[in-house]
Amino acid sequence: MIATTAEAQQTIAADPAAVYALVSDVTRMGEWSPETTSCSWISGDGAAVGAQFRGMNRRGPLRWVTTCTVTSADPGRRFAFSVAFGPFAIADWAYDITPSARGCTVTESWVDRRGLAMKSGSPLVMGIVDRAAHNRAGMEKTLAALKAAAEAEARSKDGR
Repeated sequence: MIATTAEAQQTIAADPAAVYALVSDVTRMGEWSPETTSCSWISGDGAAVGAQFRGMNRRGPLRWVTTCTVTSADPGRRFAFSVAFGPFAIADWAYDITPSARGCTVTESWVDRRGLAMKSGSPLVMGIVDRAAHNRAGMEKTLAALKAAAEAEARSKDGR
């Protein structure tokens, strides 16, 4: 059976509040994600529960648009959202931020919410047999890029 969840972690030498500010600014997600090319707010004034944003995504020649709804916005701790494609639930994503001695640890997680028909047809349409493994690899790239950005900003603020 194929997993319907995935997660990845990254230790980041930056303040948890600063890292939260980055992940909750969805307009910057295209800088880090290998699949999401851009996001824009469509309702609300940013990271607040119930606010919505549009995600533009690309994988090879395929392009698609999703609507995302913020489900958790706890500064410095957690940013989460649900994803829909039209009327269909797709997934839940979250960034949990835990303070550490060196800054924080960020855990990015994904829960598949697609129905059976969408899960069954997805490998043919998307060319991805194991969505959890695919997303885990994408999370690792996203978190590595987030780490680089957060640590560069932290160095810049420290004057290093």
